[in-house]
Amino acid sequence: MSDMITIPTVMNRRNFLASASAMAAAHAQPKRPRNVLLLIADDLGLHTGSYGDKTAVTPNLDRLAGEGVRFTHAFCTTASCSASRSVILSGLQNHANGQYGHAHAEHHFSYLPHVQPLPSLLKDAGYRTGVIGKLHVNPLDRFRWDMDKQGGGRNVYDMAEQARGFIQAAGTQSWYLHVGFTDPHRAGQGFGNQPYRNVSARKFDPAKVAVPSFLPDLPGTRAEVAEYYEAANRLDQGVGFFMDVLKQTGQLDNTLVIFTSDNGMPFANAKTNCYDAGIHLPLIVRSPEQSRRGLVNGAMVSFADYVPTILDWAQAKGPEYPLHGKSFLPVLEQQSPAGFNEVHFSHTYHEITMYYPVRGMRTRQYKYMRNLFPELEFPHASDLWGSRTWQEVLKQGSRGMVGKRPVAKYLHRDGEELYDVIADPDEVHNLAAAAGHQATLLEMRRKVHAYRHQTKDPWMILSNYKGEELPAAAAPARKKKV
Repeated sequence: MSDMITIPTVMNRRNFLASASAMAAAHAQPKRPRNVLLLIADDLGLHTGSYGDKTAVTPNLDRLAGEGVRFTHAFCTTASCSASRSVILSGLQNHANGQYGHAHAEHHFSYLPHVQPLPSLLKDAGYRTGVIGKLHVNPLDRFRWDMDKQGGGRNVYDMAEQARGFIQAAGTQSWYLHVGFTDPHRAGQGFGNQPYRNVSARKFDPAKVAVPSFLPDLPGTRAEVAEYYEAANRLDQGVGFFMDVLKQTGQLDNTLVIFTSDNGMPFANAKTNCYDAGIHLPLIVRSPEQSRRGLVNGAMVSFADYVPTILDWAQAKGPEYPLHGKSFLPVLEQQSPAGFNEVHFSHTYHEITMYYPVRGMRTRQYKYMRNLFPELEFPHASDLWGSRTWQEVLKQGSRGMVGKRPVAKYLHRDGEELYDVIADPDEVHNLAAAAGHQATLLEMRRKVHAYRHQTKDPWMILSNYKGEELPAAAAPARKKKV
């Protein structure tokens, strides 16, 4: 009969027992580690060979891009060191996590009490966690590091050797290693370009460097840009040292490698600004599970997406509260994945004296910025103010230009800024008052307002103080008068 139960033959029983034995052996073997190496440059813009910069000498980053995936549209959410890193490590927009500006010294900004940083979440999932170099986020006890080697962020060879010890100590345990380089951040009047162990100094001729279009082409600028590229090359050598350690310890095929930067290059129009020179950044990801390599991914991703992505890779549980991003791991090998077509950003402070809150968003064609206090003069980071570039600009007086932008427009900004970033990549022609762009302005204004509500931006109360009407789609329901 067709529904009769067939008793297995001897051969079937042997096959069954062999299969069961193999499955049991597989379950008995320890799982392969799912490690994470997060490499963060300090103030590096899109200045690598793989991103098309013909001046930069970055063979190790270019090789990493050839082995992984290079994102063309990755953005930080705030172009300031501490504030940016606070988003990388929390998955929350800067206005929502409490680290509104710098962590160190008198600035003293810090995560809100409920925020659970990524390393702590991974530690709960059984990971060994470590930090080398620059962290720049508070409070330190919230991270629960197994190894804390903060400082020395330009000694890239020594940093890699510290990583070797950390990896060897982990054994078969999965690990998360957070690496904060100090290059190519400024160091006083220079870029920290001095001899370091096992690092070759690569000099650049100021007369031959390509000055970015958002900067003035002045002698001081050229000298500083040349020093910047030297520091970027030292960073690149550091990336090479870390990749060598992964190979030599046998962990390359167990490790998700993410390379990014905290904000754009340390010059006016870039760092501390929400213009693309400040927020459009490198992101290179190398996954052991990729089936294809050397890919270019056009997804628009932001720093709020890093925590969900790493938790996804680690198969670890997230916090109780909702995160502001989503994992891009499922679309890593796609060129133009759906659902990644806009990003939001939020800047409030750099140093404690640098209060200039901005909220906005970017699509593939447009950038919208809402400057909450346009009556304020745009502030300078202390290292940018003292730079040779800015001091030479000041000497030009009313004729001074910051790239294609007059100094007066750099310092005194409109309440709303709207740019067609395809037609106007330097973002100098504000379309907010242009008749032909009002529909775009209204739609992006509405989306930003709604996103601020969704992410509980404390600065929303200013809308009431300033008597601004909320967009209808975002406004809370009002009770009818009786």
